[in-house]
Amino acid sequence: MASISSLSFTSLVQASKKRNSLSSNQAFNSNSDGFRSQPSSISIRTTNSSSSRLGIQCMTSGTDIPPTVAETKINFLKAYKRPIPSIYNTVLQELIVQQHLTRYKKSYRYDPVFALGFVTVYDRLMEGYQSDEERQKIFKAYIEALKEDPEVYRKDAQKLEEWARTQNASSLAEFSTKEGEVEGLLKDISERAASKGSFSYSRFFAVGLFRLLELSNATEPAILEKLCAALNIDKRSVDRDLDVYRNLLSKLVQAKELLKEFVAREQKKREERSEPQKASEAVSKCLGDFQL
Repeated sequence: MASISSLSFTSLVQASKKRNSLSSNQAFNSNSDGFRSQPSSISIRTTNSSSSRLGIQCMTSGTDIPPTVAETKINFLKAYKRPIPSIYNTVLQELIVQQHLTRYKKSYRYDPVFALGFVTVYDRLMEGYQSDEERQKIFKAYIEALKEDPEVYRKDAQKLEEWARTQNASSLAEFSTKEGEVEGLLKDISERAASKGSFSYSRFFAVGLFRLLELSNATEPAILEKLCAALNIDKRSVDRDLDVYRNLLSKLVQAKELLKEFVAREQKKREERSEPQKASEAVSKCLGDFQL
């Protein structure tokens, strides 16, 4: 699933006394992408032409030098200033670092499948957050820190989800023989992936593919293989990244359970400490009434 790079749960491990250690390096180091910071990289803007080729405009002016990771993180913190519980903030901070590196790669180009993958990951990571309104504000601050449009992410993700619900195991991988808005964007992805130089695979993309399969009720490995072949995507990379994604979700559930248990224990301790105080107050009140 597109670039879900190394989500560390160090703070969660410490909060749970190092139970169920969550390894960030194994979870999100992308061997296939080889995420590297490229401070001197050239920003690339791509536009679709009427033909199968893409018009690529390389912007070389000084104003197109990509921001640093630190600048992206600062932009996020400036946009959302309220404290975020560590169980979420640890993940978000490392996630934004990895997505920054993907976002400013020379071969990066936004596409709706990538957006669907990120939206899926974000929504599942943030399940149970204290406020839906705040969760949306964090999403907005996160995407805008990467200089992209959060409304476009949500809109495109919803569009793909609606399309996938109308598909089935046999039709999903046959987009190349059909006409339509979503079919057109999948064809574009397939053409760019085949050219090697104008497509950047990431784990968020893999998550987006899996979400399409989920909504189409077509999660069989054979269907995924056909879809990957139609999109000119390496299925082995997708399989590996889907395993990382599932493992991540499993560990996040464990971490949230540990946090829930910790909160319950602390609440019980507070209640137990308050019992003697309440008894003392009751005795004092009784004695006061007697004196009166």
